[in-house]
Amino acid sequence: MPHSMSQTGPPAHNQAPSIAAIAQAPPASAWDGKGSQQELMYKDECIVVDDNDCITGHASKYDVHRFNAQQPQGRLHRAFSVFLFNSQNQLLLQQRASTKITFPKVWTNTCCSHPLHGYNPGEVDDPSSVASGAVMGAKRAAVRKLGHELGIPPHQLPLDDFKFLTRLHYCAADEETYGTKAEWGEHEIDYILFVKADVDVSPNPEEVDAYEYVNITQLKSMMKPTSGLLWSPWFRILANHFLEDWWQDIDKTIQTNDHVDLHKIHSLI
Repeated sequence: MPHSMSQTGPPAHNQAPSIAAIAQAPPASAWDGKGSQQELMYKDECIVVDDNDCITGHASKYDVHRFNAQQPQGRLHRAFSVFLFNSQNQLLLQQRASTKITFPKVWTNTCCSHPLHGYNPGEVDDPSSVASGAVMGAKRAAVRKLGHELGIPPHQLPLDDFKFLTRLHYCAADEETYGTKAEWGEHEIDYILFVKADVDVSPNPEEVDAYEYVNITQLKSMMKPTSGLLWSPWFRILANHFLEDWWQDIDKTIQTNDHVDLHKIHSLI
């Protein structure tokens, strides 16, 4: 059964948060994980890239996730998706909090977020880091957010235990929350990270409504339309195209390069 987090007073599922409130949130000089969802939209600076994942600048989370006439698909930026498996080869899923601005209440992989510009230690990977598969910036960001969202202690997740498999380029407006003219969405080059560890989980209710460990059979059942569960668009793409092959032999996937594709960016838009 899912482990549920208590929530008080979530916003209506189909009502956007006040744009004025977000715009007035003061910027922060350093990331400390504190603040409301609205404040973090301005404090966090995402890494803006082109279709080839070359860095072109940086911009706030608010800016890159806005879908409007000037940028109908938002601004393409880097992200990461962590798939954490325990010693029983079960995948840790989370349900995003109902208070999230983009894609609230959806089920997804263990952790999905962004490496940030201007953070120390650095989370910006240069081309040589990507080509070698090291991506220490993305891995640092992953450990940071696994702590922030799920309360997993950093010492339980050594950076060298993460396996960088490949990248996914996708774009999705959040029509489930905001309708066909959604002004929020995701447009990302997503770094896929696998890791196997038995960890302590203590979720942050601002980020996570529930979590659950599942095997592949349980996941397939949960993803049936009859389940009534919502799923993130990036996880659906990965589950439909890649996940089962990667999951068949987790140890081989993590310990070898059989499923590693460092040079290709899978574009599924």
